[in-house]
Amino acid sequence: MDEKKSNAEAYWAANLRLIAGCLVVWALVSYGAAILLRPLLSGIAIGGTDLGFWFAQQGSILTFIGIIFFYAWKMNCLDKQFGLEE
Repeated sequence: MDEKKSNAEAYWAANLRLIAGCLVVWALVSYGAAILLRPLLSGIAIGGTDLGFWFAQQGSILTFIGIIFFYAWKMNCLDKQFGLEE
């Protein structure tokens, strides 16, 4: 019973670390590149507009979708690591 409980706690801790990492990346891209660094990125052109605007409009959405796929892949790896795969 103790081993099962410690395994569950380790699994949950790994899941929380993964979630925290994904949230940090999301915040850096959404707030950092799109809002805080917008004046610095305004001189770099991409797709006919400046890079700061691109991050605010499309980059943050594409990054969020990428984070979703990354999270699903890493959770499958964690499930296999802890013997919880389907």
